[in-house]
Amino acid sequence: MSEEKNVLSGPLEPCGTDPMTGFYRDGCCTSGPEDVGSHTICAVVTAEFLAHQRSVGNDLLTPRPEWGFPGLTPGDRWCVVALRWLQAHGAGAAAPVVLAATNARVLDVVPLELLRQHAVDVPADPSALS
Repeated sequence: MSEEKNVLSGPLEPCGTDPMTGFYRDGCCTSGPEDVGSHTICAVVTAEFLAHQRSVGNDLLTPRPEWGFPGLTPGDRWCVVALRWLQAHGAGAAAPVVLAATNARVLDVVPLELLRQHAVDVPADPSALS
């Protein structure tokens, strides 16, 4: 597991393994020098987000096996490019964000308060919500 931090200053938690996400396909929104796009936001993709992304030339629906990309369906958790998420937000189509699995590096691009407005994190102990 990476020693990278999430936007809440804790350890970066996994984003998703079904499908296997992350720039490095390690299930986490880890980032490094090779990740020019900054795949640092752990999003729960929605139909609206996917349609918006396709409309701006970022087709996340079509499988691309040659890139290890299965194609996404609504409800999948996926490490998305920070600027693409911000673009979707500006168009009113931002996907929900899992803060504990969103890399702190995204804060260079997207303010924490904006991410919090779209947060869908569930505490480890859901009884805390009662």
